[in-house]
Amino acid sequence: SKMRYLSAQFLALAEDDLWLANARHANAMAQRLAAGVRTIPGIEITQKVEASAVFATLPRAVSERLQQRFHFYFWNHSPEEVRWMTSWATNAEDVDELLAAIQAEMAKAPG
Repeated sequence: SKMRYLSAQFLALAEDDLWLANARHANAMAQRLAAGVRTIPGIEITQKVEASAVFATLPRAVSERLQQRFHFYFWNHSPEEVRWMTSWATNAEDVDELLAAIQAEMAKAPG
């Protein structure tokens, strides 16, 4: 039955605190992203990073170019705020790739 299929997934997450390890990893990747973003002039982190989300404001043109390569949401349009999310599947290379792209796009931005 479908319930057995779902239950097996929940049991696996509960075993050996896999859910907690996954959450800690996602949160650590968000902290890594936030630390990198803080070094890039022209970007402001708007919320305290307490979980797997990083909220930041940056020029709309930069966000739009980044969205051509990365999946994330505009959280607010005034100011131009985005929400970047990490997960159990996010690795350090993913974060570093996004940071390099943000850095490159911000270097092209006027001002």
